Amino acid sequence: MLSGQHALLAKSYLLATRMLVKMDEQQLGWMAADRARQLAESAGDILAVAESARQMAVLARKAGWHDQALSIALSAADHPDLRGIGRAGTAVRGLLVQSASYTLARRGDRDGMRELTDEAAAVAKELGGATLLRDHGGFSPLTVQLHKISAENHAGDPWAALDAARAISLKALPSVERRSRALGDIAVTYDRLGRRSDCVRTLLAAERCAPQETHARPATKSLISSLLVSGPTSTELRGLAERSGVLA
Repeated sequence: MLSGQHALLAKSYLLATRMLVKMDEQQLGWMAADRARQLAESAGDILAVAESARQMAVLARKAGWHDQALSIALSAADHPDLRGIGRAGTAVRGLLVQSASYTLARRGDRDGMRELTDEAAAVAKELGGATLLRDHGGFSPLTVQLHKISAENHAGDPWAALDAARAISLKALPSVERRSRALGDIAVTYDRLGRRSDCVRTLLAAERCAPQETHARPATKSLISSLLVSGPTSTELRGLAERSGVLA
């Protein structure tokens, strides 16, 4: 009975962690992720333990602790317990490898990022192309391709990011949140390529897809702020800035 309660609490803390990460509340995120880990370990919930590690890796990366983020993600991916729980364990391993790949992208290691992204893609292919772990954002060949957009951008190759974006069918993504995130990453790509009008158009599409997600995401708000001061504005851009709380 107690084990079941701990498992439910672990999932609740993981949900809170994901929200705190999205809102860039790092200190509270660390507290929630650590609490999720403790409860998951107490419940013997291997998937939740691995997911708490992934969220800790994300938080470490956001803090600029790239070595720690890599160590957390790759150590969790190599944990032998994941090999004993079937396809779900394989999918979690893929998510953890993908997280490590993104950390290398943020560190500017393009070759390392691509090597680990290819490994994550191979894991997704091994699973037959199905989308698994929807409660954790989903893992499939499509979500790995989605990951490439942001990873290539941060590794310094927006043209490769654009190629990755062109290979994605937004309608095929598993959730509205994923579609909005993809559009936000594509907008960043256009901004880095100097395609200002395409950037604004894509941000507006993201807003139509998921207004709250677009208005609240710190990276999107930062991009909107940058657009406001880096060139001519339009009624559409100013309206988006107001709705996102960037303009009072």
